[in-house]
Amino acid sequence: MVAALGYAAKAGVPFEQGLIRSHYVGRTFIEPSQKIRDFGVKLKLAPVRAVLEGKRVVVVDDSIVRGTTSSKIVRLLKEAGAKEIHMRIASPPIIGSCYYGVDTPSSEELISNRMTVEEVRDFIGCDSLAFLPFDSLKNMLGEDSNAFCYACFSGNYPVLPRELKVKRVGDFLDDGLNGSVLRLAHVVLTV
Repeated sequence: MVAALGYAAKAGVPFEQGLIRSHYVGRTFIEPSQKIRDFGVKLKLAPVRAVLEGKRVVVVDDSIVRGTTSSKIVRLLKEAGAKEIHMRIASPPIIGSCYYGVDTPSSEELISNRMTVEEVRDFIGCDSLAFLPFDSLKNMLGEDSNAFCYACFSGNYPVLPRELKVKRVGDFLDDGLNGSVLRLAHVVLTV
């Protein structure tokens, strides 16, 4: 919610909730099978057609893990009549599994570990996709930035994991959204 409100304020576009999230459906990215993850996304989100129909929409999300939720969101928004869908992710791409307590998929299952930003955009089906640049994340944390682990974003592990198939931080795209946006659809998912 905070990322979407901040994006709307900075971009000068109205904030409107284009999807309603059910708080009774848990974290879909940790489910054991793709079929269960797909079903969970359908139960979790309901599009608001009156907000979306015929509009250019910006979806602000906290992260993209496998791409399951994001691709389903794009499909739901298109079915509800959105004219364009632009995804803005409030974190850098997740390219490495967490070995320190967060239940994340293996690195091979992480979409940003296997694909470029443009390939992820194509897979998800949105008109544009941008992640928060890694350096911007560190700059926002200021003098506290050295107190955090960034292994899932950088592939640099404080303690080496057994699995070493991770990419290094690359040149990820900035916002890139040109022109005026008529509506802002907000999506906050606990991924």
